[in-house]
Amino acid sequence: MLIPGMEADLAERRAGTRSERKQAAIVGAAAEVFLSTGYAGASMDEIANRSGVSKQTVYKHFSSKEALFVAVLTQMMGEADTAVHTGLPQVENRAQLEAYLLDYAVRQLTIVLTPGLMQLRRLVIAEAQRFPELAKLLYARGPARALEVMGSAFEQLAGKKLLQFSDATVAASQFNWLVMADPVNRVMMLGDAAIPTKQQIHRHAEAAVTTFLAAFLHPDKR
Repeated sequence: MLIPGMEADLAERRAGTRSERKQAAIVGAAAEVFLSTGYAGASMDEIANRSGVSKQTVYKHFSSKEALFVAVLTQMMGEADTAVHTGLPQVENRAQLEAYLLDYAVRQLTIVLTPGLMQLRRLVIAEAQRFPELAKLLYARGPARALEVMGSAFEQLAGKKLLQFSDATVAASQFNWLVMADPVNRVMMLGDAAIPTKQQIHRHAEAAVTTFLAAFLHPDKR
């Protein structure tokens, strides 16, 4: 026998769970549609059909196609952020520092260069004139977030006299673009065929770490 009031609470929680499942299905279907047809070509009818709900239900959760695209962008970038930024491990010497930077660089490149995230980047750039807020959101969840996390990590590493710099954000930016610039530009312009292999990613990451440490390794560790 349920405690008075519990039945209503359970019903509410079940409804909330169903609502969350529907919303997740809508966002998942929307990601497929946006990435395959582009923003302009995406149809709310097709998104509703793929997610197994009515068009009315789609609009119940998301007031517009732009709002739904923002939800897709937020989810995809959030998942990438969680996968890339796993926290600063125990780093006490040069060997551990090199291993940490290499692991981060390889992980960042591997995740960012997935076809879905690269297509998302192209879509946002294509729509930047009409929807500048989308570009701002992508930048905040992507490059700006990377600089924030790496800048904080580099401050800790400088405190351990492993790195030396005058500005942690500048150092983080230098590292980020040593790692990202060439591979990302190639894939952005040449498409999925330009996505590097695991071996190519590793070699590029090693070169980026070597160049970064030549500039920012603490003199005591040279």
